[in-house]
Amino acid sequence: MAHVSFSNVSSTKTGLLCARLSQPRDGRCSRGVRVWHSFAEGGRGGRRKRSGLDPAALRRPGPDILTASDFSFPPQLLNSLSVDPDAECKHGLYFRDGRRKVDYILVYHPKRPSGSRTLARRVPHSDAPSAARGTRQDQPLPGKGSVGAAGGPEPPMDYHEDDKRFRRDEYEGNLLEAGLELERDEDTKIHGVGFVKIHAPWNVLCREAEFLKLKMPTKKLYHINETRGLLKKINSVLQKITDPIQPKVAEHRPQTTKRLSYPFSREKQHLFDLSDKDSFFDSKTRSTIVYEILKRTTCTKAKYSMGQGEGRKKDSALLNKRRKCSKYGITSLLANGVYSAAYPLHDGDYEGENVDFNDRKLLYQEWASYKVFYKYQPIDLVRKYFGEKIGLYFAWLGVYTQMLIPASVVGVIVFLYGCATVHENIPSMEMCDQKYNITMCPLCDKTCSYWKMSSACATARASHLFDNPATVFFSVFMALWAATFMEHWKRKQMRLRYHWDLTGFEEEEEAVKDHPRAEYEARVLEKSLRKESKNKEKRRHIPEESTNKWRQRVKTAMAGVKLTDKVKLTWRDRFPAYFTNLVSIVFMIAVTFAIVLGVIIYRISTAAALAMNSSPSVRSNIRVTVTATAVIINLVVIILLDEVYGCIARWLTKIEVPKTEKSFEERLIFKAFLLKFVNSYTPIFYVAFFKGRFVGRPGDYVYIFRSFRMEECAPGGCLMELCIQLSIIMLGKQLIQNNLFEIGIPKMKKLIRYLRLRRQSPADHDEHVKRRQRYEADYTLEPFAGLTPEYMEMIIQFGFVTLFVASFPLAPLFALLNNIIEIRLDAKKFVTELRRPVAVRAKDIGIWYNILRGVGKLAVIINAFVISFTSDFIPRLVYLYMYSENGTMHGFVNHTLSSFDVSDFQNGTAPNDPLDLGYEVQICRYKDYREPPWSEHKYDISKDFWAVLAARLAFVIVFQNLVMFMSDFVDWVIPDIPKDISQQVHKEKVLMVELFMREEQGKQQLLDTWMEKDRKKDEPCNNHGPKACLDSPEYPGGAL
Repeated sequence: MAHVSFSNVSSTKTGLLCARLSQPRDGRCSRGVRVWHSFAEGGRGGRRKRSGLDPAALRRPGPDILTASDFSFPPQLLNSLSVDPDAECKHGLYFRDGRRKVDYILVYHPKRPSGSRTLARRVPHSDAPSAARGTRQDQPLPGKGSVGAAGGPEPPMDYHEDDKRFRRDEYEGNLLEAGLELERDEDTKIHGVGFVKIHAPWNVLCREAEFLKLKMPTKKLYHINETRGLLKKINSVLQKITDPIQPKVAEHRPQTTKRLSYPFSREKQHLFDLSDKDSFFDSKTRSTIVYEILKRTTCTKAKYSMGQGEGRKKDSALLNKRRKCSKYGITSLLANGVYSAAYPLHDGDYEGENVDFNDRKLLYQEWASYKVFYKYQPIDLVRKYFGEKIGLYFAWLGVYTQMLIPASVVGVIVFLYGCATVHENIPSMEMCDQKYNITMCPLCDKTCSYWKMSSACATARASHLFDNPATVFFSVFMALWAATFMEHWKRKQMRLRYHWDLTGFEEEEEAVKDHPRAEYEARVLEKSLRKESKNKEKRRHIPEESTNKWRQRVKTAMAGVKLTDKVKLTWRDRFPAYFTNLVSIVFMIAVTFAIVLGVIIYRISTAAALAMNSSPSVRSNIRVTVTATAVIINLVVIILLDEVYGCIARWLTKIEVPKTEKSFEERLIFKAFLLKFVNSYTPIFYVAFFKGRFVGRPGDYVYIFRSFRMEECAPGGCLMELCIQLSIIMLGKQLIQNNLFEIGIPKMKKLIRYLRLRRQSPADHDEHVKRRQRYEADYTLEPFAGLTPEYMEMIIQFGFVTLFVASFPLAPLFALLNNIIEIRLDAKKFVTELRRPVAVRAKDIGIWYNILRGVGKLAVIINAFVISFTSDFIPRLVYLYMYSENGTMHGFVNHTLSSFDVSDFQNGTAPNDPLDLGYEVQICRYKDYREPPWSEHKYDISKDFWAVLAARLAFVIVFQNLVMFMSDFVDWVIPDIPKDISQQVHKEKVLMVELFMREEQGKQQLLDTWMEKDRKKDEPCNNHGPKACLDSPEYPGGAL
């Protein structure tokens, strides 16, 4: 059915209506054909009478919609006013006139009094700002008992909702005054949801672009410096080789020319190519401009803020509390629920046969599809669509993934070297040799018996795969790799700055940086109200002169607006939040340690229980079984606590009430990274540096809670167990948390929304989905929650790749495979699952770069300690150069084992079955450097221990300083700014100066020409006197 939109032309009860036919349900727009009627209204919902046409009202669109049945139109007139099928509004991407593009959407939940006549309102505010404010005044205030058309009292109003509607009307009126054009749509296919469509006209775009100092391309073209000679041929060959893996996107092709960019200025519009004004500002830039206006637009009034409705005791707290939209409106309005959402629109659908080609569809085909996993990312198109901040994230992720390729290749080579030399490793051969017949001491009290070292043959051989001389080389390589990666990213970042015209950009300028958050302003307002109430209490005891009463009322009315500008939150206000943060973070870290301790107790008790099993196969695989199950428990706990810690970090940051979004984001990142770092790496740190270090010795073991004996490392060391722990946790987090959660949770939410909509309207659900407007479809998508989870996921992975790479050389390979999927998964999520985020300008990745550098530096230290204390690399070197008789590793295993007399066991700790091996054991061996039982100082630490410890500490110092020096050298050798980029930036500055010099010269020449003409005009006057001058043609009208 056709709908007719109308508006009040005057504020009186009788006025003119502008009726306009439209068809909002089929996604098409009217061409603005209007029919004019006058009406007489006796009250709300009064009867309307037809009248003649009034051309004077032709420029006044209105706020409400009536159905065509409310008017008695002749059939010929209705046929002439039918909607032109060629007038497309592209399913909600444009206003109903089909010309003005929707740049932003505000969403709210309209609620009307029950019993009143509901009008489906589609309000085009854009042409009549006064009408928008007039409709606000016509609404009766609650508590005044206005009477409707029937003469009875109107149903009671929800004052909270009425206040929200009033603030929406005021805010939208202020947006109109700021120059934006609005159109309201409450007759939507989503029940209970209304939309306000916002369009920024050309003059507003120009004004805001100049204010934001947006760099826009000028008419001036210049050639980019190209490589010559051999480098040009190499680049040409590389381009031909890599052409199949390049995305088929125009923005990704190599450019030989570039337009000179300059901050937009209305006074210098002649410098820019304005031949097509519709495309000069792209959709990303338009939405950014509108968002900046939304942030700074204020509304400082509230319907109940001045004490109306004072007789209602139940709402006294609501009515007496001053409300305001805060200094920067939209953030406060969203936080207070005045609007439920605000977002820019996607460019259109991304799949379908009849879908118009757009950037979103192109991104879906060339970026967000698993079919193109082998191709480069179209970073320039990503930046064009999502903005610089998101573009920088995907550019960084792409550089990181590319740099993982050489690290993966070297890691695989190191692993293959271990596989090739495993049968030549003398220590593992000695451990597997049955003729040595080395009897080891029990691994637990009572239930565990003596065991043969040869039973750990498989563990010893597997340890050599990762604990070999090539591991040290790989640790040094990865430290240099991390430094090279950071430098490579800085250079890539500078290239992107140049190509994206961000070379002179400062982080959103100081004015944009200092935008207060809504929560901060609410706390400031609360503090100011408390301060004002205290002042009122003081003034009650002071008699007030009658002449000052009006002045006092004015001051009271303005207090809610002005007081917040003077009040700030001090450390005293934030001290409870800081104290809560400290206590909570310490408690969360303690919880993590407690869980690790619980897993340790599980390992010890499970090993003792399995040792009592009668099956030989179970007893022979105790260590593998306990390790695998404990790691799986650790993985499940880490995944669960990651989600919990993320929510806790956000809550802790919120109660601190940071002033700006930048401060909020940095504090959130710090807390989340600290908690997740401790959660992810604590079990690994335990195995690497604590397990087997504080066990004591046979006859004098260390116990937990006086019941559980500390567990020991295997004869081959703890490095193999560290490798198992690291690999399972890393692969499990990537597979479950990073991939299945990111795929499964959005799909589940989408299914729930689908079932909910189908349950609401099962009959016409499919037709409903087909005909949804663009803003309705985007509303059902998930809101953008920021890049913090995405960065955090990759930073934790970067830690797995670098921190313990000495124990797991295959970590870069698994990270590479994960990231190939992760890029396409994140791309698909941004294109198909999320609302389009507001484009944010950024020149770098922010605090994440400092975290990466910190992790890289920490990785050098940790790998030094892993090689020195966790692996047997240093003990082998010490034995080879100090104790070996023939310069080989023969006898190394026996050298690392100490002896124990079984008669020295403490009471109740000896094995219950001492003859389990078939013979009586008198001396058992354990891994440590201690004096034998026949020595004068039996079981004391031997000199060999101190020699090995000194070598280990020396290795840590040398390795750390050497690698740090090499990393800093790489940092110094590789310049942060590529030479060609610095030359291009300098060339741009020179060209800009030349451009303005030529412009000034042209102005000077024009001025000189005018002056010359004026001089020539004055010459006849000087030669022939003033009368000739008055009679000349240059002075029409003759003499005065």
